[in-house]
Amino acid sequence: MKTNSIFERLLQNPFLRRSFGTLFLRISGALLLFGFTVFLTKSYSPKLVGQYDFARSFLLAVGTICLLGFDQSILYFKGKLASLDAVDALKSIYVKMVAMLFGTSVIALVIILLIDKKVINTYFADSEVYSIFLKGAATLFFYGLSTLNTEVIRAVDKLYIAELFRNIIKYIPLIIGSIALFYWHKETYLVDVFLIGFVFLALISSLLVLYYFGKISVVKPSEVFSHKEVFLRSYPIAISGMAIFLLMCFDIMFLKKYRNDETVAFYSVGVKLMTIISVVILSINITVSAKISEYFASQNKAELKKTVRNCARLIFGITFPVIVLISVFSEHILSFFGHQYIAAKEAFLILIIGQGICSAFGSAPIYLNMTGRQHTFQMILIIAVVLNFVLNRFLIPEYGMTGAAIAFVSASLFWNFVVAVYIYKKDKIKIFLN
Repeated sequence: MKTNSIFERLLQNPFLRRSFGTLFLRISGALLLFGFTVFLTKSYSPKLVGQYDFARSFLLAVGTICLLGFDQSILYFKGKLASLDAVDALKSIYVKMVAMLFGTSVIALVIILLIDKKVINTYFADSEVYSIFLKGAATLFFYGLSTLNTEVIRAVDKLYIAELFRNIIKYIPLIIGSIALFYWHKETYLVDVFLIGFVFLALISSLLVLYYFGKISVVKPSEVFSHKEVFLRSYPIAISGMAIFLLMCFDIMFLKKYRNDETVAFYSVGVKLMTIISVVILSINITVSAKISEYFASQNKAELKKTVRNCARLIFGITFPVIVLISVFSEHILSFFGHQYIAAKEAFLILIIGQGICSAFGSAPIYLNMTGRQHTFQMILIIAVVLNFVLNRFLIPEYGMTGAAIAFVSASLFWNFVVAVYIYKKDKIKIFLN
């Protein structure tokens, strides 16, 4: 009876209810991705899996640049507009963002077209790399639009729809396409199917955004933020986002150069499994991001501290047992993908334990962006990227996957620690688990 009473009280807590609802969808997505990765590694050669992961890394890194941070800043603007009672102005901001996204995507494509094909292929010692870059560049707008649309859906308080799209629907085109390719014996088109899937995702998500915007009533029809203001608030987040993705891409790029596609495939499986931990961190942080912006803007420090404290406790409380289980059964988990993937065990353990330590920093990944200190966060992450680049450059040629894992974890711990110290000094808020 007492247990039921505690459970009922937990369900009545809006923060916990939304956090667990989001987490359920994210874990469902992680399990779906896990199952798909098992299928992919058992049905496709490590070389083709490596090419897919390489294309994915390129799209994430360059797509983040083209997005200019709009996928995160839209939540910042939502918090600001909520405090001004002008949420309807989000429509105007969205249109500005899409226009700028289209412009940056075209510029990126033109840059790739201007680069000599032989230069890229020679650098990576692979005749197919330029083709991957070109196809990826042509898909950038659709990738960016689907990513932005997902966050817009979240901003209009359709949290579960956004999470469903991010964690389930996002993988459907790729899963269906890869299964079809396998049975048609056309596995070499895996990268093409992966990229084309974003065209469908962009179309479906755009229709959803237009539908939800149509239901928002106009309260204050005046322009709240200009193109310039939207850009100036967003681009530091873009640089921060790009920095985070570079932290996740440098290792893949260097492994591609100094090892081979097979090594990229082995290491990438470890990275994907590490996302089981990051899923918890992202889910809870995304749930509280708009609230952090709103409480900070209204100077409600009591609620801000409470939100940050609950966030850190919930993240660590969920991730710790997951880390222990994954660490104990790491070899068995990796063997699901094929016996050769056990080669990534050491790197895998370094990655998940490092990510577990980072989980104790709670809302560090989003706090500065949601409180108007985007430039500060940007500078911290740029230093972390430089550190990561240097470590990858010297560790990967000597230690391979293990060196890549050490470089990633070192840079991640560095920026999380610096952000936590900065927040405490400026706001007197302990973002670290306490």
